[in-house]
Order: sequence, then structure tokens, then C-alpha cells
Amino acid sequence: MDISMDMGFEQSARVSPTLIAVNHVLALSSQELQNLIKQEAEENPAFDITEHLTCTICGEVLKNGICLNCARNKTTSPGVSNHDDDFGYGASAYKDDDADNSYSPALEDDEFDPVSLVAAEPSMRERLMLDLRSALEEDDFQIADYLLGSFDDKGFLNGTIDDIAVALGVPVESVEGVLLTIQRIGPPGIGARDPRECLLLQLDHMGQDGCEEHVHVRRILQDYFVELGEHKYGQITQKLGITLDEVESAREFIRTNLTPFPVMWADDEIATWGRVSRAQYVSPDVLIKEIDGKLEIEVAESRRFFMRLNPLYNQMATDLRSKSGTFSENDKRHIQQYVSRTKLFISNIKQRRETLTKIATALVEYQEDFLRQGIRHLHPLTRAQIAEVTGLHESTVSRATAGKYIMLPNRQVVPFSDFFTASLSVKDIIKEIIEKEGTPMADREIVARLKDRGIRIARRTVAKYRSQLRILPSTLR
Repeated sequence: MDISMDMGFEQSARVSPTLIAVNHVLALSSQELQNLIKQEAEENPAFDITEHLTCTICGEVLKNGICLNCARNKTTSPGVSNHDDDFGYGASAYKDDDADNSYSPALEDDEFDPVSLVAAEPSMRERLMLDLRSALEEDDFQIADYLLGSFDDKGFLNGTIDDIAVALGVPVESVEGVLLTIQRIGPPGIGARDPRECLLLQLDHMGQDGCEEHVHVRRILQDYFVELGEHKYGQITQKLGITLDEVESAREFIRTNLTPFPVMWADDEIATWGRVSRAQYVSPDVLIKEIDGKLEIEVAESRRFFMRLNPLYNQMATDLRSKSGTFSENDKRHIQQYVSRTKLFISNIKQRRETLTKIATALVEYQEDFLRQGIRHLHPLTRAQIAEVTGLHESTVSRATAGKYIMLPNRQVVPFSDFFTASLSVKDIIKEIIEKEGTPMADREIVARLKDRGIRIARRTVAKYRSQLRILPSTLR
């Protein structure tokens, strides 16, 4: 055996701190980027920013507290600037030598911004918890909060009462009592374990409201729910001793007055459990505007912030190279640290803007039909295709588009992910077919209709899309 040391070359991939910083900035949403820029301005004396108040809807600079673009409901602003100043960001970025004389604020800080007064509507879970605080003892608040957190997007309870009682270390009776209170004051059917219980809870609410209950509905739901769903009306008539017309009348009553999804009963709110229901406000990260028939792209933050290296620090950095003897070691470290930090920070944000612009430009080229003609013209597209066109890595495309929004020429704000979801056009067609149906169509009939339009998908896929659209099966429509 021999122990020795050898010298050799080896290649290995290592992530540099600079790349980590670039990816961090790239992944930020518009609001997160604003917070980061303001934080940097507070911590870094060499970093100067001037902020314009901009419209949270379209990104335009406000004039006297009003967005003229939104007021006239059409786009007139120019597209993306190609300004290449090293320390500038936006269409009119600063230059170090004349920055102090070239800018006058568009708005004062105390001017009125009407959008800032708009508050996001609380989620259904938050509203229900507020109602429960007046209906429960304080000791039961923890149980109520745990139960509400155990409801899925449709309002059904995940888990059993026994498991929840064990998890909280409370008696089963306490959990049952709180659940009954939630079911009493919440949307009819909330907290049910299955669709059958949901429908029965809705019948109870109808009785409390003085609505007349169909004579056979409760018995059919309690004892013959499966047979009703499978259209085995003959078995129901035999076991209950009623006529076929009475069974069909009960089915029509259920279809018209009840729903298997509890959350859908809450003021016509659909798929909003635990989230903002009607008023969900998001700021677009990228704007696509149609100007003179041409689609233009703009990164929203390019109008809000104007950034530069502080002129004093810029001058000291110059003097440091020619008159280094006049500075102490601490001064040298301070100047070099913050000047380098400022240049790197602005460079990272500029790279973020350029990356988003590249991706948005490729999306416009691929999905121009969708942008001009609507969702039916959405083409299949993957992030890998965008990566190939832009020369970016697929992970970079994913990171740049995740959690970000884009404003379409029709002023609709959608997530970037919509451009990569080809099923949206199929879902829209399925929705149209069902809206225009005379007699409720089964999923296999919808498959046949789609096939006539040149769209081939499986029945289970139709069922999945229909469920995502919150459309009931044919037996309950």
C-alpha cells in the first residue's frame, strides 16, 4: 500500500454568489421587487432612486393622481425602451453627469392615488372565522380555526372528527359541536364529508328558511343516493313504492335547488374558498399593448423607478483610482464595497428586465393569434420551446415566469402560465358546448362533439376539465 499526492485538473460546476443574486432578483414578483429596491435604497448610501407613482392596473405614471391610460381605456404609451446606460433603468434613466438637472418629479408624495384606497376582499374562510368568534366560546376558537383549515377548495372536510380531536387534544364532542356551528352559520353544506351529506345539509337550511321541501327528496338522498346517480330510477320506485314521475320530479328538485359543492352556495362564489373571492388585485409584471396595429412589450417596473449610482460616490470612486493616497483604508473599503454593490444591484435588475422582455417577445410571436383573437386560438407551447428561442435555460424561463402576471392588449391580467396551458382553449369549447346543450350531455357525448371539431381527448379528460370548470355532471345538471 502506498500513500501519495497527485496534481491534476478537474472541471466542476459551482454556483457563484453573483448568479445566485441574479436568480433571486429574477424570481421576484413586481411587488417584491419594489420592496427590494426600497430596502436597498435605505441600506446602501451609494444607491439613489427616484420613484414615480404608477397605476397599479396598467403601470402608467399617474398624472395628478389619475391614470389617463385607464381613464380613456385605451393604450397610447410607447413600448420597451432599448436604453443601454450602465446605471439606468427605464426609458429615461439617469446619467451621472446631468442627473440632478434632468428630472422633475411627476407627482408629490402626498398626492392622491385612488387605487391605494382599494382593499382586497377577505376570503370566505376569514369572513366565516369572524362570524364564529361571536357564536363560539373563546376556548373553541382553536378548534374552529383547525376545522376551517381542514376544508378543501370545495368546502368539504378532510379527515375525521376523531383524528381532529386527537390532534388538538380535545373531546370529540367539542369538535362535533364546533363543526355543527360552522355548518349552521356558514354556506349551506359547508363542512360535509361527502356530496350526499352536503345535499342533506342544504335541505336542512332550506327548512330553516321556510322553503318547502320536496316530499321524497330527503328519503332518496339518505337511502338511494348511489341509485339516483346511476339513473336506476326503477329500483327507487320499487323500494319506495312511488311512481317514476315522482322520482324524476325529486331529481329535478335536486338539480334545480341543490349543489354538491358547498362553496358554490356562498353568494355565487366559485372556487374561492380560502382565497380572495371577487376582488383579487394583482399588478402585472409585463404589459402587452397594441399600438398602431403592432404589439408592443413593456416591463411594468421600467416606469416606476429611476436608479443610479450616487454622483458623490461615483466621484469618490474615480478619485480613489487617481488619488488613493488621500483616503484611509476604511474609506477605501467603504467606497469600493458600496459602489460595487450598487453596480451589481442595478445590473441584476436590468438583466431581469431584459430576460422578461425576451420571454414576453417570444410569447407574443408564438401566441399572437391568442392575443388578438382570444383563448380559442391558444397554441400548445412549452417553456422548453421558449428557452430554445430565447437562448435561455429552461429553468430560467420557469423561474422568470413563476408567480408573475402579464396584461393582455384587452387589459385582462393573466398569469404567465396561461400561455403554456393549451387545455384552456379546450376548456372554453367544453364550456360553450355545455352552455348550448338542450338536454344534459354525458361526457362521452361531449367527447364526440369535440371529435367533430378535430379535438381528440379521452372521456376522463373531459370529466377532469369539466370538474375544474365547476360544471356538474349530466345527472345533476
